[in-house]
Amino acid sequence: MFDDVALHATLPASDVARAKKWYSEMLGLTPKSEDEFGGARYETGGAEFLVYQSSYAGTNQATSAGFTVDDFDEVIDQLRARGVQFEEVDFGEMGKTVDGVIASPDGTMKSAWFKDSEGNILAVSTPV
Repeated sequence: MFDDVALHATLPASDVARAKKWYSEMLGLTPKSEDEFGGARYETGGAEFLVYQSSYAGTNQATSAGFTVDDFDEVIDQLRARGVQFEEVDFGEMGKTVDGVIASPDGTMKSAWFKDSEGNILAVSTPV
């Protein structure tokens, strides 16, 4: 039923204007469209996500959405330069982040997590 339907993320924001400013300044994204309720729809890499008004923003303690990038180190450097703060995560035996980044033993796979202005946890990772 859903095997050929696009999946999109929905990210809550307690202040949509603040969120739109954050997504513009930190990630360089501009809304593709906006709805009558103030929500903003973005498109990146062929996928869409919606930032919408909600009093539940920032309550999810897990990753809400992620970006897969080929130039991981460059993207991390650019995000840091824009003021993005990376989370420190400890997965026990699976490893933990060092300076906000977790890497496979051979260094080919890397991931990092950060929060948007609304407390939603986003990830940036290398392709698997």
